[in-house]
Amino acid sequence: MKRVELDFADLKVEFCDREKAVRQVEELAERGTWFPLVVFGPEGCGKTAWLRQAVEILKERGFNVIYFNPMREELLAEVGIKSLEDMALEMLRRAASIHALASFVGSVIYIAREAVRLGKKRLAVIVDDAFQYLGDREAAFTVKGLLELIEHPPESYEKIVAIAATGEGFSRREIGRHLWAKITPMWNMSKRGFEELYEKLPGPKPGLEDVWAMTGGNPRVLAQLYEAGWRGGPVLAQLIDSKRLDAFASSLSDDERKYLLDAIEDPDTLLARERMPLLDKLVELNLIVDTIPERRQELWIDEPPPQKDLGLGIGKRIAWQSPLHREAVRRAAGVRNES
Repeated sequence: MKRVELDFADLKVEFCDREKAVRQVEELAERGTWFPLVVFGPEGCGKTAWLRQAVEILKERGFNVIYFNPMREELLAEVGIKSLEDMALEMLRRAASIHALASFVGSVIYIAREAVRLGKKRLAVIVDDAFQYLGDREAAFTVKGLLELIEHPPESYEKIVAIAATGEGFSRREIGRHLWAKITPMWNMSKRGFEELYEKLPGPKPGLEDVWAMTGGNPRVLAQLYEAGWRGGPVLAQLIDSKRLDAFASSLSDDERKYLLDAIEDPDTLLARERMPLLDKLVELNLIVDTIPERRQELWIDEPPPQKDLGLGIGKRIAWQSPLHREAVRRAAGVRNES
């Protein structure tokens, strides 16, 4: 299997670890997807790296592939039909912004339908990181379009693999309401895989255990710490500013502030009726992942997180996206970490 080369901070690194996730793509290639697979998980947990590796696996197994990632301004249409490939290039050329490019997601599904109509029998359609630029209803109807491709194709086909990835909690809820997809979580890297990536970083660095405690295995947080010379302060400040956490903390009522402080220690405390509005705010800010399923392997892409690890901010049903996200909220709330 060819391993893709990925940008990581100022480095180029090969896709590493995620062995179970690679096997899952191989299984999808064997049977296709009966429903679109919608993969959700923490920001920066490695969904895009996995999907880019999935593109290579599927191509090696004879699939024509359409890969769409507006955030990275990527639209790959390798379908062997020049008119459709030209259409994809024209969409990229016309898009004046990432948001404008994301609005072309309907055209991506049109290209997929045309590829099937023109005789492509093995097709993979991967929509990566587009939902954050769409409204919840538009995200849901994108998934419905993928389902329509699978269930009501313009011509017969052998296999279709349809995958969409999102870190957006609210779009995931809207998609789940309609039963149009198989919604499957992916977590940060396992410690074994994270160590493999950590070892690729050159120069002096803190010990693995210290870096693990700061990142919880999140590769994007690892990249941010590496770029900042392993100084956590600037990375925290950037997260607080980008998510406007000072304003968020100032907006809380006295009760909400108490609920937040409880959640910093144990996120599962948010699972109470009176605390649900605060949970929704934290999900909307992409600070917390809620409704985490059982840790049965078949319910997850790659390895599930621990059943509970409060040191990393992981509860049984709710978890902070990374220890850094939790620490940013703690600081915005004006609470000193005594640990």
